[in-house]
Amino acid sequence: MQGRMSYMENHFDKRLDPRLLVDGGKSVLSLLLNYFPSQSQQDNTAPKISKYAYGTDYHLVIKEKLKELLHFIREKIGNVNGRAFVDSAPVLDKAWAQRSGLGWIGKNSNLINKKSGSFFFVAELILDLELQPDRPAMDHCGTCTACIDACPTDAISDPYIVDGSKCISYFTIELKENIPVEFRGKLENWAFGCDICQDVCPWNRFSTPTSETLFQPKKEMLAMSKKDWHEITEELFDTLFKDSPLQRTKFSGLTRNLKFLADSTHST
Repeated sequence: MQGRMSYMENHFDKRLDPRLLVDGGKSVLSLLLNYFPSQSQQDNTAPKISKYAYGTDYHLVIKEKLKELLHFIREKIGNVNGRAFVDSAPVLDKAWAQRSGLGWIGKNSNLINKKSGSFFFVAELILDLELQPDRPAMDHCGTCTACIDACPTDAISDPYIVDGSKCISYFTIELKENIPVEFRGKLENWAFGCDICQDVCPWNRFSTPTSETLFQPKKEMLAMSKKDWHEITEELFDTLFKDSPLQRTKFSGLTRNLKFLADSTHST
C-alpha cells in the first residue's frame, strides 16, 4: 500500500534483522523527541503545514543528539560498536519502540504514548552491547475510532492499517506525479503533510510544547496568510524553509500542492 514509494520494497531482510546493519548488534535503543509546537498558524484559512515541519529538519537535529549519546556511552563503557538511525535506513522504528515500551502502534499506525500522545520523532541506536530489555507497551486504543472517522481520504483502510497511497501526507510530500483528481476537495487545505489523525486522537490532549529550540517555527511562517502562501516566490521559499522538511518537496512540489488546493476550492 506504499503507492509510488518503491524504495519501501527494498532491504526487507535488514528491516527484520538489525544485525545486518550493525555487525554484532545485540540491542536496539529506541528514543523519542517531542516536536509539539507552542504556536500554530495564525490564518485559519491559510494552507496548512504539518506540525513536524514547523522547524529545522528533524534528521539534522536528532542525528547530532544521537552522536552525542553514542559518544557518552563510549566514554562510560568503552569501545562500543553502534550506529545512529533517524528515519534514514530500513529500520522498523515504531515496532522497536513498541517493543521497548515507549508506546503502542495505534489504529492510525502512529506510535502513541500514554503520557505524551504521538507528536514525537522516533530514532534508534543499534549497539553491540547487551542491554536488559524493557517490556513492550500494551495497546490503549480500545474501541475509539476517532482517527478512522476523521480521515477525509479513507486512508485508514482498517484499524491499524494505513493505505499509504490514499494518505494526504503521501500526496503532498512523497508523490512526485500529479495528485489524482479524484481527491480534489478532500485534502482539507493541507499543503504539506497532514495531522488530522493525530489532532483528533484523545491521547494527544497530553501533548506539551517541545523544549527543543530548533523545532520552534519561524514567526514569518506562522504569520503567512492564505494570499501569502499562494503568492510565495522561490526566493522566499528558499529563505524561509532553509534546512526545513519542506525542502523534501522542493518549491515545485509545494506550488503543485497549492495549485491543487486552489483548483479544489474553485471546483467545489
